Amino acid sequence: MATAAIGDNARVTLPDDAMAQLPSLRTMPVQARGRDKLARMLEVADRLIATEGADAITTTRIATEAGISVGSVYRYLPHRGAIIEALAQYYLALLEERMDGLVESLRNVGDDVDVVGTAVDAFADFYRVHPGFRALWFGRHMTAEALELDRAHKRRMAERIRDLLVARGVGRADRRTLRVSQVIQLSTDAVMQEAFRISPDGDEALLEQLKALVRGYLAQLAQLDE
Repeated sequence: MATAAIGDNARVTLPDDAMAQLPSLRTMPVQARGRDKLARMLEVADRLIATEGADAITTTRIATEAGISVGSVYRYLPHRGAIIEALAQYYLALLEERMDGLVESLRNVGDDVDVVGTAVDAFADFYRVHPGFRALWFGRHMTAEALELDRAHKRRMAERIRDLLVARGVGRADRRTLRVSQVIQLSTDAVMQEAFRISPDGDEALLEQLKALVRGYLAQLAQLDE
């Protein structure tokens, strides 16, 4: 696993399977030293995109500020698109880590717990503490490969939502519930992004309406299953 301080300076890791999904990663780092270099590159890229925008991300700038040679950057990430794709996958892995934690913590809670509100608030917090994530997703520098990574990520997130719904007794482990979960994921993603385009703290009115939207949709699903 590669480790670096990203966004809020927490130590985070990029699992091997997430790294393997990177289409432009020229070489897969095997030794700890190589993984550390890759993590440092992403740490610098995260800071640059958050403070100066994606145009500041160049192989030379990454090498200088990460304290490594340009050749080492080229060895793993041969161009700006590859750096952006690696950074995008890093963020997506973090989002999926957060979703896994939510599924585990919310699957058995009582009905008095606001599951929808808790989940929306958790992802709103992610947007708040990762300005680099916002800068990348709201900018115009996402490559075709990065967008494909995002589409695969959305499918995995929908599967996790389905797992949570099934654990909570809402829907079944079937195609219909997966479609419902995809609608929840896609609508949440769209509204969340708009809320944070309006304000770096997230527009509270939009976030509250998002919670109401998902609660109402799930209530309809529960009625159909009765």
